[in-house]
Amino acid sequence: MKALIIDDEPLARSIVLEYVQAFPEIEIMQECSDGFEGLKAIQQHKPDLIFLDVQMPKINGFEMLELVDDPPAVIFTTAFEEYAIKAFDAHAIDYLLKPFSQQRFNKAIQRWQEETNALKQNTKTLLEEAPVFPQQNNRIVVKDGNRIRIIPVSEIEFLEAADDYVKIHTKDGIFLKNKTMQFFEQSLAEQQFVRVHRSYLLNVQLISKLHQHEKENYMALLSNGKKVPVSKNGYSKLKTVLGL
Repeated sequence: MKALIIDDEPLARSIVLEYVQAFPEIEIMQECSDGFEGLKAIQQHKPDLIFLDVQMPKINGFEMLELVDDPPAVIFTTAFEEYAIKAFDAHAIDYLLKPFSQQRFNKAIQRWQEETNALKQNTKTLLEEAPVFPQQNNRIVVKDGNRIRIIPVSEIEFLEAADDYVKIHTKDGIFLKNKTMQFFEQSLAEQQFVRVHRSYLLNVQLISKLHQHEKENYMALLSNGKKVPVSKNGYSKLKTVLGL
């Protein structure tokens, strides 16, 4: 069975390496010190299991997993992080709270061996339903070809629903994220981003003009010249936020 260790702390990686020796059927294919390396290693090795730290520089463990098309089974490793642990407990995700013992490590491995498919499904549900970490409120991480791009929220013009994805419109182009409009509506600051239409979430700071487009529909003209449709309900929300 192939496995990866993705953790920015060398000591934490060495402990997992030591403990995993009790399971000769598991081969550690690579150690990764951040989410960028981790994503490349997952694509290269296609592991059965990853040991994944939550808090890492550049991008955190959740953000990295969101970029993986078919995530492997995950055992999270984390220092005390109340926010993360609440999410794990709510979605029946297995995690190792640092510092952890050989006995606790063995228990996690045994659970993985018995419930591989269940743990993979639980992780998928976690990524779909768990709210974002506080530091993620200021950025969105996307795949741009073979690269990882971190988009500051301030650079987002508007978001547009596109089947199972959301199109993120910026001055540098359009990027896809496998999330729902509801997810972004709940996670982005409501005073900055307003659901102006069933298919559009708009950065209100870019609005230069609002005009009636049809009988009960409107059009928002942005400062960059782009136009976004506004429904009757969306217009009411905008008036509240803009104090009109």
